[in-house]
Amino acid sequence: MERQMRRFKQMLPKEEVIQILSETTNGVLSLTDIDGCPYGVPLSFCYDGDKAVYFHCARHGRKMECITENGRASFCVVAQDDIKPEEFTTYFKSVILSGKISVVDNLEEVMKGLRMLGDKYSPGIDSTDAIAHSLENVAVIKLEIEVMSGKEAIELTRSRAKK
Repeated sequence: MERQMRRFKQMLPKEEVIQILSETTNGVLSLTDIDGCPYGVPLSFCYDGDKAVYFHCARHGRKMECITENGRASFCVVAQDDIKPEEFTTYFKSVILSGKISVVDNLEEVMKGLRMLGDKYSPGIDSTDAIAHSLENVAVIKLEIEVMSGKEAIELTRSRAKK
């Protein structure tokens, strides 16, 4: 369910949200386990430029159990975190995504996700051998984005308005 941002004047334009997702290298994936306990885990990721974020992980573990039990997730990235002690604030920019999360089981899409991750984190390096070597032991998970929002500190919003 999409909710209106309370401080909607601080909402980032979609182009900037997309840029943040394309350039940021890590975020926190939030899941819920079988007992209803929240579980947040920092992860590397890649954004497909449209409606999905891909991650890679081990085939077994708490993350995979959470995804099996509850196919909903939230993912947060922080692009800027500039602490201003004299102002008692932080000049921040962040993006939050939410939607359905699942384990990718289609080999073509698994390869797509792994190639995108390889291109993002090892640009210019052929990842074919690394992917082939790890394919048996790696899982690719996909967050299908239903809600995407970005927000910045009010001071950055005011600065943007002055330009």
